Parts: sequence; structure tokens; C-alpha cells
Amino acid sequence: MAQLQSKAAEATRFAAKHGGALQSEAASFAAKHGATLQSKASEAASIAAKHGATLQSKASEAASFAAKHGGALQSKASEAASFAAKQGSAMQSKAAEAASSAAKQGREYHRTLMERNKQYVVDPPTVEKCQELSKQLFYTRLASIPGRYEAFWKEVDAVKLLLKNRKDLKAEHAGVAALFGIELYAWLRAGEFIGRGFTLTG
Repeated sequence: MAQLQSKAAEATRFAAKHGGALQSEAASFAAKHGATLQSKASEAASIAAKHGATLQSKASEAASFAAKHGGALQSKASEAASFAAKQGSAMQSKAAEAASSAAKQGREYHRTLMERNKQYVVDPPTVEKCQELSKQLFYTRLASIPGRYEAFWKEVDAVKLLLKNRKDLKAEHAGVAALFGIELYAWLRAGEFIGRGFTLTG
């Protein structure tokens, strides 16, 4: 308690000693800068008074324009919405007609195609029959490999003979050589197909 009283007494003595100096500095600052602050406030008031009327006039013009043209713009927007709804219905109708026509033509094309190639259709045309035919085709091709192999080497020998007698080469022989090259390329592609596991892409 005695310490608190001592601290309070010290604070009182400090205030009595320096209070006058602080008050004097505050008064000096106010006297020095008060005129400048008052001048800035006067400038701000002058600018507000000068441009306030112009801004108010512009705001009035904008409000008048909005009131004048708002109805016309709203009418145009309504017309645009009505036109879009009308055209949307027409386009939807056209799309439905196109889809119906495409479906009809697709069915007609399928019917014509099957009618033209009905001799190649195996009865009954079921999924199981298709799988059976696919296996038959695959293994028939495998069974034909030995015969094709022999024919291939015969053609190789014939090409070698043609190359030896290039002077006697005729157009017919050139055609045979071209067919041989095409067959080689076909065998290459078939080998790639088999190597990929009978898929078109790896």
C-alpha cells in the first residue's frame, strides 16, 4: 500500500513538472498546422460545391434516359425471347424429322443390302452361328498355310528366274512381280495382326 502511494506521488510530481511543457507543445502544434488543415478543408468544400451540381445533373440525365428507354429495351428483350422460343421449337421439329428420316433410310438400306446378299446368309443368323463361322474361317485359313507356303516359294523361284532374265521381261511378267510384292506386304500385315493377338491395335 505504501509503495502504491509512493508511485502515485511520483506521478503527481512528474505531471506538475512536465505538464506545462506538454501543454505548450500541443498549443504550438495546433497554432502551426491548424491554418493548413483549415485550408485543406476549405479546398475540399469548394471542390464538392463546384462539382456536386454537375454530378447531380449527370445522375438526373441517366435516370431520365433509363426511364425513357427502359420500356423500349424491355419490349425488345421480350421480342427476342419470343423469337428464340419460336425458332427453338422449329429447330427441334427439324431435328426430329431428320432423325426419323435417318432411321427410316437406315432400315431401308439394311433391308436392300440383305436382300442383295441373302445367298451369303447362313441360317439361323444367330450369335452362336456367327461365332462358329468365325472359328471355321480362322482354322480354315490356318489349314491353308502349308499350301500357301508352297505357292509362295514357287512364286519366289519364278521371280528369281525373271530377275535373271530381265532382258526378256514382259508386261505380263511385271504384273506378276507386282502381285507378288503385294502378296508379300499382305503376309507382313497378317503376321503383325496375329502377333498382336488378333487385334487391330496393340
